[in-house]
Order: sequence, then structure tokens, then C-alpha cells
Amino acid sequence: MGDQSHSQRQSRENEGQVDDDHFDARALDEVVTFTSELIRIDTTNHGSGDCRERPAAEYAAERLADAGLEPTLLERTPGRTNVVARIEGTDPGADALLVHGHLDVVPAQAADWSVDPFSGEVRDGIVWGRGAIDMKNMDAMILAVVRRWARAGVRPRRDLVIAFTADEEASAEDGSGFLADRHAALFEGCTEGISESGAFTFHDGRGNQIYPIAAGERGTGWLKLTARGKAGHGSKVNHANAVSRLAAAIARIGEHRWPVRLTPTVRASLVELATLYGLETDPEAPGFDVDALLEKLGTTADLVAPTVRNSANPTMLQSGYKVNVIPGEAVAYVDGRFLPGGEDEFRRTLDRLTGPDVDWEFHHREVALQAPVDSPTYARMRAAVQEFAPEGHVVPYCMSGGTDAKQFSRLGITGYGFSPLRTPEGFDYQALFHGVDECVPVDALHFGVRVLDRFLRTA
Repeated sequence: MGDQSHSQRQSRENEGQVDDDHFDARALDEVVTFTSELIRIDTTNHGSGDCRERPAAEYAAERLADAGLEPTLLERTPGRTNVVARIEGTDPGADALLVHGHLDVVPAQAADWSVDPFSGEVRDGIVWGRGAIDMKNMDAMILAVVRRWARAGVRPRRDLVIAFTADEEASAEDGSGFLADRHAALFEGCTEGISESGAFTFHDGRGNQIYPIAAGERGTGWLKLTARGKAGHGSKVNHANAVSRLAAAIARIGEHRWPVRLTPTVRASLVELATLYGLETDPEAPGFDVDALLEKLGTTADLVAPTVRNSANPTMLQSGYKVNVIPGEAVAYVDGRFLPGGEDEFRRTLDRLTGPDVDWEFHHREVALQAPVDSPTYARMRAAVQEFAPEGHVVPYCMSGGTDAKQFSRLGITGYGFSPLRTPEGFDYQALFHGVDECVPVDALHFGVRVLDRFLRTA
């Protein structure tokens, strides 16, 4: 038989049956170009309010407008710009899906890098620069897919709300928090969302390729600890030394061993990983030893180990102004994370560890999230990855950190981490988050745009 007609191919594509031989070459070029050009727009977020996402927001909005959409630019603070657009689906009775990515990036010290972190250089099949993984790559994938659909006349089954946000790398107050609190109407009908940190390749060193999809996040509990005491001369005995009191509390927090608390997502992850390696396990069994199982999982335990417990890591200390002066106050900051359902235990434990001489408060707090792994949406994400990576093993996991999904959860939106990338052995995806020489392979972007296209058609 001869070649399929255009109408036949379009019908197959609208049903999610993508013929990879006919995948839009322009979309593959654009996802690389967009990643590179977004990296060149310096949207460094130091957390001090000086970030300006507007140039990147305008860049994204222009490309959405070229695809026939009507993007809205929104700011709480001048220069801290968000972009929102809606694509109407073919099924008006279906719930809408939020697809979101942030535009800001963490700082990069150029002296530590082997390339200019804001060059967006494309060399030897790699795109280099801050944001290549976190998460201008996903922003570029979204843009490339939307524009591909506009050229092909494709519409998704359900409404899609596309959002590019500011301020994710700090408090999100100028980004997803502002959108959720002040512009909820733009997300009407959205019940689920996808964003960063899922469907990437994890090589286990035993020949297996694992694709973890995030179905949960630990809550954020950044803490400020304040110890007060008696100020005085450094040469005199002082049993009410604020620095000593703070140091003792910090030591207790740093040495604390948090108890195991397994959430449904983590249990599902442990079962699927154990099955992959032929290990018998039952996380519900009395006396279940998660640490023993993690040891048997080898390097794959890295996917699960950070999320079987709450955690609290001291990160900053501030006190004093002269070596021979005992200050009356000392301050420390702690990066705390708590599991879904674990915040009350987290609070009680901090009360005990800080003791009577140190006060603590939340410097920044956001909720923990839990998403079902037996939902149709999760199944469609799994199927999309497996179509293009049949050798891979898709498993659920819980993120140790957090994303904008926390703020969007205020609107009743269940969040998943799904920003697909297929990377080669030796490419340490997780280490590149906020790391030096951040980069992404061109082939990984091509895989990602294909998988994202496949999923969003069928979602």
C-alpha cells in the first residue's frame, strides 16, 4: 500500500497513536532552540526579590501567540511575570489539566563552570547552561508541543491550561502562589497538573533503566531558630550564652534519627522496585525493615531513601559581632521536610529538640502532597513513557523536595512530576539540579517532546 494520507495520519495522532517516522522535525528543532534561548535569558533568583522573569515570560508568550493562543501576562511585583493560556479540548465535559513550568533559575557561579552558565551553548549534542534541567527544558518542550499541534490542527481531549511561573526557586509568592490566590478563575476546571522532576532515566548500574514518575512531595518546613541569653564580656563565665544554647539545639537536630513513616506512594515504589529485582517484600507486614530493603536495592535506593522519613538539616548560623562579646541572641536556619501526614510529628519533634531555651518558627512552610498511582492519568503517563522507552521500567516515587504543585494544590489540583527525558548511562540527572555544568542532551529533549506530545493527546 502507498503512504498514509494526511487525514489518516492526523486522525491517528489525535487518538494518540503517534507515528514516530512522521514526527514533526520542526518540533524537534524548536525544543532545542527554545531550551538554548531560554537559558540565555538570565532569570537568576537569589531569593532577595531582584529576579526579573519578564523577558522569559514575554519570550514564551510570543511563541504561544504564534500558535494561535491568547496568553495572559500577570504580575504581583513589576518584572516578576507569569504567563497563562488555555487550549480548549474536544470533550467539554472532561476535567482540565494544568501543565506548568517555572521560568526562574538558581544562581550559578561562572568561575565554577567549564562553560558560560547563560550561554545556552549547543555543543556535541548537549545544551549547556543554568536551567537546562531545572527547568527550561520542560518549558521548551511545552512550547514545542503546543506549536506542533497548531501546525497540525490537533486538539487535546481535555482543556489544557499552560502556565509559566515566576519565583518557584524562592517562596513562589510572585508566581504560583500569586496565581492560585489571585487568579484562580484562570484554572477553572483543572483537577490535575504535571510539572517537573519525573519520567527521567535512572540507570541502576545493573543494566536497568528506571523512569520514576512523581506522585507526591514532602512538605517544606524551613525554620528560623532563635536563642536568647545574657549578653556579656567574652572573658567571663556565662551560663546563659545564647550561642551555646543555639549550638546545643542545632546539634540535637542534626543528630536526630527520624522514625520511618511510609506513605502510599513510597510503599508502591518499594513494591515495584523490589519486584524488579526479584525481592519479596511487604511494607504492610509487622516488623518490616525498610532500611534492609533499601540496602538490597543498591543505588536504586537513592530514589526512595530520602522519603521514608521526615528530615531537618541545619543550614545557616548568625550570631555575634565581635570575638570578645557574648551576644544576647543567636539565630539559625534549618531546612526541614515532612512527609504527607507527618507535619504534626515534625512540629512535636522540633519542640522537643530545640528545648526550653530556643524558640522556633516557620520561615517558610508549604504542604506535603500525595497523588494516586492508580489513576487514569498516571496510567497514561506510564503508557506514554513505555511507548518510546519499551526497555524502561516506570515506577512511582515521592519527591524529597517541592515544586509549584504545592501552591496549585490550594485550587484542588492534584500534582504529578512528569517532565520526560531519556539520558545515557553516566548522566547524573539528579546531581545537575542546582549543580555545576548543568546540561541536557539533545536526544533527551527529542525524547521528551515526543513523550509529552503522546501523553497530552491522550490525557
